[in-house]
Amino acid sequence: MQKKYLGINGLGRIGKLVLWHQMIENYFDGFVISIGRQVGTSIHDLIDFIVNDSTYGALERFMYGYSGKTIEIEIVDEKAYEIRINQYPIKFLTQSRNPKDIGWDKYGVEIVVDCTGVFLDPEEDAETPKGSIRGHLTAGAKKVVVSAPFKIKGKELVLPNDATMLVYGINHDQFDPEKHDVVSAASCTTTALSHMMKPLIDKIGISRILTASMSTIHAATNNQNLLDAMPSNGAKDLRKNRSALNNIILTSTGAAKALEFILPEIKTIGFMADSVRIPTSTVSLVTLNLTFRTKLEDSGEPTINEAYINNIYKQAAQNGQKGYLVFSDKQNVSADLRGFKASAIIEGVETATETGYLPLPSQWIHNMGAQGELQLPVTHAKIFGWYDNEFGSYVNSLSNILIHIDKTSTQSSK
Repeated sequence: MQKKYLGINGLGRIGKLVLWHQMIENYFDGFVISIGRQVGTSIHDLIDFIVNDSTYGALERFMYGYSGKTIEIEIVDEKAYEIRINQYPIKFLTQSRNPKDIGWDKYGVEIVVDCTGVFLDPEEDAETPKGSIRGHLTAGAKKVVVSAPFKIKGKELVLPNDATMLVYGINHDQFDPEKHDVVSAASCTTTALSHMMKPLIDKIGISRILTASMSTIHAATNNQNLLDAMPSNGAKDLRKNRSALNNIILTSTGAAKALEFILPEIKTIGFMADSVRIPTSTVSLVTLNLTFRTKLEDSGEPTINEAYINNIYKQAAQNGQKGYLVFSDKQNVSADLRGFKASAIIEGVETATETGYLPLPSQWIHNMGAQGELQLPVTHAKIFGWYDNEFGSYVNSLSNILIHIDKTSTQSSK
């Protein structure tokens, strides 16, 4: 049987953790990783970067805990940048930054995950001078997955026919191997948000949601500055140049826009989103605010309340979204969820609702042939969902998408 090799372009936070995850999953037989440059003074420096991590600890403890079991590292060919970690052969490519020049077909790579965060426009041609997503296809890959939402320069995000955006456990089954060659795995926040929204849409219905907004209290990322830096030419958001160590920073997020591709029903309501960056290394928190058109029980109590919403999440976590969505009745802090493999963890003890009554204009009442005063009950809900924006939530979801795409494509080609 032909061996399966996963191609990884870029070895930043997500690229490195995809490698970790796939070594644990034991699905691919080996890895070809394009880093496009030399690293340190020797291959030993690259190995040191791979097996140690300030956020998750050493690779062997992450894989095996404190059992005493160790990983085995072998340098197969130092000049050719080839190593072996346990049974996995890993080949590093240091020459090409442009995807079209990488040459995946030379190494038997059919599926590539691009973790650079640079090539995000699915409409750009493979011959684009600075490189494009489609360059991976020119270089021999059959499928390419991007570890970020697509961005199309200068216009609305209308995807080409061979491109799609997926979140595992929500719409990953919409992948068509005969049609889709370029896939976005959305973002960490969109992944968590979609798993928080789907149970509510399924149970309550999109027509009863009047308004929706979210904020993500988000851990720092590598595109921030460690200390204050001078803005680049044309920079509009000066806060992005301020120190991630010393500040809470307001910024934007494309999570709500990306959500429209994952759950198209969202387009029927206005969904606002923003992000607040904080000085932690990982684990973020979605605060979801929704206003529902509600109903009243015979007792006069609203049908939508804290217990009702929490029960929706409990049922979803035990059934259709089991393994992806978790309901917690504990009082968590962010460190408790580091490495936790779920797309979203609902903090049930903090779910809150408040119902108010909106008086209808007298002319509306008259037009309905009624008399007196009528009031529309409206319930505002606040829901909190944790997610490990690096390994636990996002990389876990991304890696599952990679495996699903490979399995589906293999079955299709038989």
